[in-house]
Amino acid sequence: MRTDLAGPDPDALRPLDRAAAEDIARGLRAMADPTRVQLLGMIVGRPDGRALVGELATALGLSQPTVSHHMRIMTEEGLLARDQVGRQVWYSVVPERVGDVLETTRSDTDPIAAVVAAPVLARITDDLATRFRGTFSHETVGRYVRESYELLARQAKITRYLPSFTARFAGDRLQSLAAVDGRNATNGLFATDASDASGASGIPGSPGSPDVPDVPDVPDVLFVCVQNAGRSQLASAILRSLAGDRVRVLTAGSAPAGRVNPMVVAALDEIGVPLAGEYPKPLTDEVVRAADYVITMGCGDACPVYPGRTYLDWDLADPVGLPMEGVRAIRDEIEARVRTLLGDLDRMRLPTT
Repeated sequence: MRTDLAGPDPDALRPLDRAAAEDIARGLRAMADPTRVQLLGMIVGRPDGRALVGELATALGLSQPTVSHHMRIMTEEGLLARDQVGRQVWYSVVPERVGDVLETTRSDTDPIAAVVAAPVLARITDDLATRFRGTFSHETVGRYVRESYELLARQAKITRYLPSFTARFAGDRLQSLAAVDGRNATNGLFATDASDASGASGIPGSPGSPDVPDVPDVPDVLFVCVQNAGRSQLASAILRSLAGDRVRVLTAGSAPAGRVNPMVVAALDEIGVPLAGEYPKPLTDEVVRAADYVITMGCGDACPVYPGRTYLDWDLADPVGLPMEGVRAIRDEIEARVRTLLGDLDRMRLPTT
């Protein structure tokens, strides 16, 4: 067991950006009251995402003036939107703050790690180098680990579980790169670190390897949307649930968010589909090259096009800012498309006579 993970690292003292800290503090002040947390939880949990002061007061056993006081404070702080329809005043969570509210009203307390210490990255590198021994050198693995960490921390702004997400992201990228190398080595496009002077790498499908499949046994399906926090996560979770190990599923975003939309997580949970620890991640070249199917959902021209892959574009609404019934509708439409896709994949795998 390694014992050098607790050593001091000056990077671990890097402060959060001041403007971001002030935004968080304002939000925390507005929600720093158990009654407000209860009110927000009830509002965001409604099917249409809105509620009246009277019904909230009745549910909590409070007077309407007391509830109105809390609603006014949260409205002034930008947490709630006020919409008067006739003589009734409806309150809803501001769309951009739904994720914050859902995170606050959940009971779990996830540890925050904004910076991964160098010894931890070294440990991840050592572990992945063991996994990919004979395929990639330790130096190559280390480069992918460092790059994956930077992409998640800076581009995707991941803060929760950053060490484990870094390990998973780097591992997925290296696995995709190995598949690309094996598939294209006969064309001289790539060579792995394990290649000898003759070009034989030992990877299936490369020169010197007897097993060169015309069709991959397990197809790779890549789902891409803008933030990798909604549509692509819905599709990937449903496909994994239905296909099991018959399909390898990856996701990416052209402009990834810092976390998966909590309403997407809730919508999946309603139908018994786990998200399985997924997280938003940037779109990288090797995962596109390794994919057999690339399915885009509103990310425009951000996804590079390579020959030999099947590209599909699913025209779907973005769940950002939608109430729960809107997210459910997108989920159900995606499920129907995924079932059709899986049927096509299964038919392609049937032996021909």
